[in-house]
Amino acid sequence: MRALKQFIRFGREQALSCLFPVVIFASLAITQIIPLPFFPRYDWLLIICILMQGFMLKSGLETKDELKVITLFHIIGLCLELFKVHMGSWAYPEEGYSKVLGVPLYSGFMYASVASYLCQAWRRLDIQLMRWPSSYMVAPLAFAIYLNFFTHHFWVDIRWGLSILVVIVFWKSYVVYKVGKSKYRMPIVFSFILIGFFIWIAENIATYFGAWEYPNQTDVWSLVHLGKISSWLLLVIVSFLIVATLKRVKEKDQRTNNAIVHRYYKS
Repeated sequence: MRALKQFIRFGREQALSCLFPVVIFASLAITQIIPLPFFPRYDWLLIICILMQGFMLKSGLETKDELKVITLFHIIGLCLELFKVHMGSWAYPEEGYSKVLGVPLYSGFMYASVASYLCQAWRRLDIQLMRWPSSYMVAPLAFAIYLNFFTHHFWVDIRWGLSILVVIVFWKSYVVYKVGKSKYRMPIVFSFILIGFFIWIAENIATYFGAWEYPNQTDVWSLVHLGKISSWLLLVIVSFLIVATLKRVKEKDQRTNNAIVHRYYKS
């Protein structure tokens, strides 16, 4: 019974961490079923996302520091969207006033919602990184993964090589998280796989409700190819590495400030 209660409690914390993504999916479904007046659908989605972001900040569900991280992901996601749509990887077929070079601005919030989940889960589960590799290894790896999303259109796709490198670099790394008063641990690589898989499921839901469409979904919706799991897995890794690096920098600054204050009062 205790294990069941802990599992339910863990699921509740995960659900609360997914509040922003849930709002996006609900908005996709509602606007697909019920046409809203005055503005095209993509513009309504942008308005809803902005209002939701404002609510998250105003209510204290997200901090100003977390908003900075989420904004960074919004920019990273939009850059990727602009390039991928230009290359024909996927498309946004509907009209919208807030489209730039064929990409609606609300799409950046879909990437930002991943960052929102990571920040929320990090705080709610009190996540700690153990045996984390050096930043000199993490930063170039994250950059290489993100760069490959662009370069594989013109050069060799090295995603599987990068995936193997991720396993090697993070083989001994794990996270410690709390559910209630109990602590648990999970290998970093396994957490990457889990998050990537669930985002692939979310991608199927999003394309079903017309968030965007792949070339094979133009005439009729079909399941997103399983190969996309590897893409989302790598994107999740980039997201996680950025959030983890920023969190570690903040914790280091906090420890430094505490040490300075301690020395001041001691003197």
